[in-house]
Amino acid sequence: MPATMVPEPAGRTPLDAALLGTDVRIASRTIDRFARAHDASHYLLVPDAVLVPQDAAAVARVFDAVRRAGRTLTFRSGGTSLSGQGVTADVMVDTRSAFRGISVTDGGESVAAQPGATVRQVNTRLARFGRKLGPDPASEIACTIGGVVADNSSGMACGIVENSYRTIESMLLVLPSGTILDTADPDADAQLQRAEPRIAEGLGELRDRLRADPALVAEVARQFSMKNTMGYGLNSLLDFDDPVRILEHLVIGSEGTLAFVAEARFRTIPIQPEISTGLLVFDTLSAAMAALPGLTRLGLATIELLDAASLRVAQGLSTVPDVIADIAVQGHAALLIEVHAADAASLAAGKAAALSHLASLPLTTPARLTEDPNERGELWTVRKGLYTAVAGARPSGTTALLEDIAVPIERLLGVCEGLTALFGAHGYEGCVIFGHAKDGNVHFLLNERFDDPAARGRYEAFTEDLVELVLAQGGTLKAEHGTGRIMAPFVRRQYGDVLTGMMWEIKRLIDPDGILNPGVVLSDDPASYLADLKIVPTVETEVDRCVECGYCEPTCPSKDVTLTPRQRIVLRRDMTAARERGDDALVAAIAEDYDYDAVQTCAVDGMCGVACPVDINTGDLVRRLRAEEAGRLEQGIWNAAAKGWGAITRGGGLALSVAKALPAPLVAGVTRVGRAVLGADTVPLYDARLPGGGSRAPEAQSPDDAQAVLFGSCIGTMFGPEQDGSGAAANGSGGDGVGSRDAVRLLLERAGIAYAVPESAGSLCCGTPWKSKGQLSGYATMTERVLPALWEASRQGALPVVCDAASCTEGLHVMLAQAVAAHPEYAALRIEDATTFLAREALPGLTVRQRIRSIAVHPTCSTTQLGATGALRALAAAVADEVYVPDDWGCCAFAGDRGMLHPELTASAAALEAAELATAGAERGGFDAYVSANRTCELGLSRATGKPYRHVVEVLEELTRP
Repeated sequence: MPATMVPEPAGRTPLDAALLGTDVRIASRTIDRFARAHDASHYLLVPDAVLVPQDAAAVARVFDAVRRAGRTLTFRSGGTSLSGQGVTADVMVDTRSAFRGISVTDGGESVAAQPGATVRQVNTRLARFGRKLGPDPASEIACTIGGVVADNSSGMACGIVENSYRTIESMLLVLPSGTILDTADPDADAQLQRAEPRIAEGLGELRDRLRADPALVAEVARQFSMKNTMGYGLNSLLDFDDPVRILEHLVIGSEGTLAFVAEARFRTIPIQPEISTGLLVFDTLSAAMAALPGLTRLGLATIELLDAASLRVAQGLSTVPDVIADIAVQGHAALLIEVHAADAASLAAGKAAALSHLASLPLTTPARLTEDPNERGELWTVRKGLYTAVAGARPSGTTALLEDIAVPIERLLGVCEGLTALFGAHGYEGCVIFGHAKDGNVHFLLNERFDDPAARGRYEAFTEDLVELVLAQGGTLKAEHGTGRIMAPFVRRQYGDVLTGMMWEIKRLIDPDGILNPGVVLSDDPASYLADLKIVPTVETEVDRCVECGYCEPTCPSKDVTLTPRQRIVLRRDMTAARERGDDALVAAIAEDYDYDAVQTCAVDGMCGVACPVDINTGDLVRRLRAEEAGRLEQGIWNAAAKGWGAITRGGGLALSVAKALPAPLVAGVTRVGRAVLGADTVPLYDARLPGGGSRAPEAQSPDDAQAVLFGSCIGTMFGPEQDGSGAAANGSGGDGVGSRDAVRLLLERAGIAYAVPESAGSLCCGTPWKSKGQLSGYATMTERVLPALWEASRQGALPVVCDAASCTEGLHVMLAQAVAAHPEYAALRIEDATTFLAREALPGLTVRQRIRSIAVHPTCSTTQLGATGALRALAAAVADEVYVPDDWGCCAFAGDRGMLHPELTASAAALEAAELATAGAERGGFDAYVSANRTCELGLSRATGKPYRHVVEVLEELTRP
């Protein structure tokens, strides 16, 4: 039956809180349970309880408590799971919050990672050593090590030779009995024999029984000669002799049904930095498939298939390359290929061999391989944009299903043609087939709605036909995404009774009480895959496109203190669904905490939009909700503020200067009283690290030889510069900080670049304070003042407008984009961040008088979205011998005034970066400077790290003084 969301499951024995221990947090609020109920699959189950253990020993106690209560549990980490293995209606165990450790050893040749670390985070650590993980899932931005191991994930390049099964060196396991086993220990097999003799003996017996039957050995070898994540990895009974190694490799791909992996240690692989990419277009799919064996023998790193439907979708993308745009697509197909090499000479040789072979293929257009990063990026945007285009454009109320299968390469053509026929036979429109052709592994995407019995019946019939098609071609029903709930009933169909029986023996041997993730991997209920299907109600534009993949979550600054973007969205869906069925109690229970968790503690930094595969900026939703909450009086006040902004910023700066002269506890106490009376979302909390007020904006000027317009941010009037003797000042270059606005001005003058300043510059603002608070009337008022002033100062777009604060630069970009429809002439305006302009135009004309030893750089969400982080680093490199960018940097969540309204938000968002910075600083004897590109971000980082952050242009200005 389709999923129904019941607030409080009845009839369950409570968990023994005393047994769980104080190091297991229980997230018991309704909003906590529903927020974690959603993953990327088309299943929906709401957990009865969410437990957050802190270490392996706590997980062992959780197992004991769950067993005693007669309950079951499911591990949840990244939640990118597509097959329903990460949801439950019973106990959910959050293995992400406290398990994020990463330790690189042996010069990068090995890495130990806990289940909550993402693949990208691990690879970021390894990049310093020229290494990476073998598994390369497309969801690496969000998928975690726990999920990668649990699903034996692969990807576009790793195939079956560099996946988790092949590259795991050892693991720290917690077995359902509570036994903690480190398979890296030299006597790990003996430990297993002593602690779990039944498991050790049973695995040995299964090993011997399988090996004694040549027909079964051949069948297991055939099944696992291709990508295959169906059922348990019976190949481990053939590949390993010792029970502990068999157990270790059975756990890989077991989807949390056999044990908990508290840490996984991988053998890493070298990064191949030299890459050449090309798109091969064929007139027919059969021609592309005929070329596949020869291309595979070339040893190409990737061979990605795009069918005719994929090419038609790609032609609708804004960045479609000419090689696709010019095709009159009929039955065409394309293969996206790449040559990887360790150095330029090897790449040249590999490329030459590839081109020689490609010359003999019946291509629609001549083959071409490119190393140009922009061209390569366009080609991969096509491949990766398919999911975005199809899933993002799906009808409201439908769920996107991304499925994957694998067959022997010589059978791939027949399966692709069969899939296309099935789409037509069952009335599925707009479906695309794409994937990893060199592995015989393809994905297909279809949209379905499960609130309609007829549509549910269609899905059931399609699945039956799909199973018949794939198995008839000797394939596997799951290649990468895991068996999950979706294919658990079909394991027996794929493996037969004997091998499936062995899998059930493994489950009962290791988890005799069946407490781990029931209904996943194995199920004897033939209809279990049709239970708990996700119904997606129509809510609103920002919500309806969401596919609940969770790509947004790692970048979200509030993820560890309240909610993530995905959770903000799914809770809106949950409330809508509850409202539609008349469950007012559930609506009230979620709404009770939604304002603080979802609205007030959102930094609206837009980083979620950068990561989202369907281009959702959840900040837009939050800003709209804030606008709906704002009363007419509040709107009027902010509108008036827009008209008198110069006086307000000067007054704010004066207030900070006065506060700085008073005892900090006194001022903080006054603001606490104000917060108690007027609310924490209205009155900022003062602390001693806040600076005094800033300086007045420069006077208007417009010299004839001006090469740019200087738009000084109002932040410089409100907040004064850092004066703690940090950075360059500590190295004898001054210390009389002037602030970023004046630093940019001085650098332009020093480089001989004349600049203009708009009229009434001190009264102009990028509009972000109004937009982020949902004050739409005031935002419109400011827009009507700013853009005409910039239009005039820039001489109708002839001069670039340069802003000294990255967030303000981004704010001007947003303001301009929204205004162009009504004022198309403004499209000529060019807004540029000071870091980018100075790195390109001023730096060549500047002389650094004194270099410093090391500088710590905090990129911002705005420099990321503007593409200015490279310029930020370039300016830092111009003055320092070492530029250190923390691997764990992220949005600081200061977000204008958000960090002063909710200090807990910034403290949480910057905690990992602060810890890494402290370690790195201790190793170096401290950094000589700490820089960023935005004053409020600098305030947030100074508060979080205890280090005095300044704008990079301030350090550059000091070190280039004559």
